[in-house]
Amino acid sequence: METTSTLTYFLRHVAAKFPSRRALSVAAKFDLTHSRLHQLVESAAQRLLTAGIKPGDVVALTFPNTVEFVIMFLAVIRVRATAAPLNSAYTDEEFEFYLSDSESKLLLTSSEGNNAAQAAASKLKIAHATASVTQAESNEPELSLSLSQSDSVNSVDSVESVVNDPDDVALFLHTSGTTSRPKGVPLTQHNLLSSVQNIKSVYRLTESDSTVIVLPLFHVHGLIAGLLSSLAAGAAVALPAAGRFSASAFWKDMVKYNATWYTAVPTIHQIILDRHANNPEPVYPRLRFIRSCSASLAPAILGKLEEAFGAPVLEAYAMTEASHLMASNPLPQDGPHKAGSVGKPVGQEMVILDQTGRVQEAEVSGEVCIRGPNVTKGYKNNVDANTAAFEFGWFHTGDVGYLDSDGYLHLVGRIKELINRGGEKISPIEVDAVLLSHPDIAQAVAFGAPDAKYGEEIYCAVIPREGSNLDEAEVLRYSKNNLASFKVPKKVFITDSLPKTATGKILRRLVTEHFVSQI
Repeated sequence: METTSTLTYFLRHVAAKFPSRRALSVAAKFDLTHSRLHQLVESAAQRLLTAGIKPGDVVALTFPNTVEFVIMFLAVIRVRATAAPLNSAYTDEEFEFYLSDSESKLLLTSSEGNNAAQAAASKLKIAHATASVTQAESNEPELSLSLSQSDSVNSVDSVESVVNDPDDVALFLHTSGTTSRPKGVPLTQHNLLSSVQNIKSVYRLTESDSTVIVLPLFHVHGLIAGLLSSLAAGAAVALPAAGRFSASAFWKDMVKYNATWYTAVPTIHQIILDRHANNPEPVYPRLRFIRSCSASLAPAILGKLEEAFGAPVLEAYAMTEASHLMASNPLPQDGPHKAGSVGKPVGQEMVILDQTGRVQEAEVSGEVCIRGPNVTKGYKNNVDANTAAFEFGWFHTGDVGYLDSDGYLHLVGRIKELINRGGEKISPIEVDAVLLSHPDIAQAVAFGAPDAKYGEEIYCAVIPREGSNLDEAEVLRYSKNNLASFKVPKKVFITDSLPKTATGKILRRLVTEHFVSQI
């Protein structure tokens, strides 16, 4: 008998409940209903079975944000295999590492292919297949899946007989590896379902909701918060025609698809704000909320977003190991949302622990630790990392923060990124927030650097707003007026770019490495 504790079962149930509602659109191309999407997924799943994909096999997918990726991702997990989405911009060497570390059996790409990924797959003797969706004469989108004949087998079960299990590893991702070799994170069907239900619950997502995906689907933020949670609510998502975020097309797509919300990282929110200031749209959709996650959102930016677009901006806290969501500010009808806080725990237990494993009281900082059904059971083949990560019976996030008297979490910074200036522990997030409240600063990041006198000293790098004459003296003046003296940066680097992840999150460690070499 089929269990209901899998994401696959839940999506099938939703497709049956809302068959004719729009599920997925590709801007200016076509729309798929929940029923049609389900049919395409089942068809693709049957093709994977015929190609010899078995439960537990890992299938790597490298696509732009396309309908092909969505269908193939869902098809892979439908046949009890593991989907390993990869950034299509990786180099040959990066693809070789990720394909090897995940032990992938098959590489899936668009029909255009990906030379670097295919070269790595060929070197590792991993089969390659392509997927494309075309408009048939009947005007119905049809899936074309090219799988080499040598991989096919003569006799296979039909996909209807495949029963998904809550413990099936559905998704395999790697941590960003900012301080060490990337760690492999297996997430089960039950992990994903738990997270999707948490997201649906806190944002009250229903079949009436609609969003435009602005984040890459190879990352948990876009994949789980944007795509899967929407599909699981019977709601609709639209993918940009270009396969990636476009500031010039974003609001047009949002209006066209009657969007009720969107989720993004702070960098994209800032791009959207800048475009609003310089090229305002004739009309904006009425949004229920705007969500921000994956990096700290400065209160000044939150305020500008709310003023510009007339919707509450809800900051959230997430990580890959938790299948994305850990905490979020609530919708206005469910409580206040606090600028500078990432909100309350959602669907899991959360505590602040000191180094001995003791739970800290409200307002006292320590390491943020969690446990719940959305949390990974452990990193792949990494005993040392698992021993450290699950000490005292909790998953350790590596973040320092505190819960206030209302139960809202306030992050201070990554344990390894806190700046220790002569014994004073300084949160780079706090310094970032002050710098970003300056009207002429577009982006800013504070970081620690070695110092003979204090052990560490504070530095910062800022990108000025277009057309401003911002200089180091003005940044220092503003900092002195708005920060305690020991938190004022010693030096300011004015720059036109900062190293970021593929999702737009500023990499503080790489900023540090780059600018410390110039001191």
